[in-house]
Amino acid sequence: MDAKQKEGLAEKMDKALAVLDKELRGLRTGRASTNLLDPVVVEVYGSKMPISQVGTLSTPDAKTITVQVWDKAMVKTVEKAIADANLGLNPSSDGQLIRMALPILSQERRKELVKIAHKYAENTKVALRNIRRDGMDTLKKMEKDNEISEDEHHSFSEEIQKLTNDFIAKIDANTKQKEQEILNI
Repeated sequence: MDAKQKEGLAEKMDKALAVLDKELRGLRTGRASTNLLDPVVVEVYGSKMPISQVGTLSTPDAKTITVQVWDKAMVKTVEKAIADANLGLNPSSDGQLIRMALPILSQERRKELVKIAHKYAENTKVALRNIRRDGMDTLKKMEKDNEISEDEHHSFSEEIQKLTNDFIAKIDANTKQKEQEILNI
């Protein structure tokens, strides 16, 4: 297994970690974040677009998210898309500006969000283990084809395991940080 193949494994693991980060950013904490609107898709001029492509998203304070819609004719469509996204937000428009006040999270809802964060983390760990398994399978094949020796196979296996452990530690750290953000009132 050459450096290029190891780099490929690390790159795949980085991508899995990036997906987790994106999922965790979408989880609601006690503070307003424009990332909460990431799943919102608006039907505009016959095609579907992310909300960030039809208006300017901002958080004027810790409990409010605003969307400044660029096309006045789209305000009602954007409002409906936010309401239909099932985010627990209640949009109200004032001209081309749509405001959403974030309701205070109950302790029960915070615990549910922590469970969701842990589910995302576990899915990412499964993805990492699959990447590790693919790397190990490649090593077995290389050893079988006499491309590497048994000792090289063993040392490369240890390197892949170490890489996997490092990424799992990053996942745990990111999840713990998000958990603290969610539970912090």
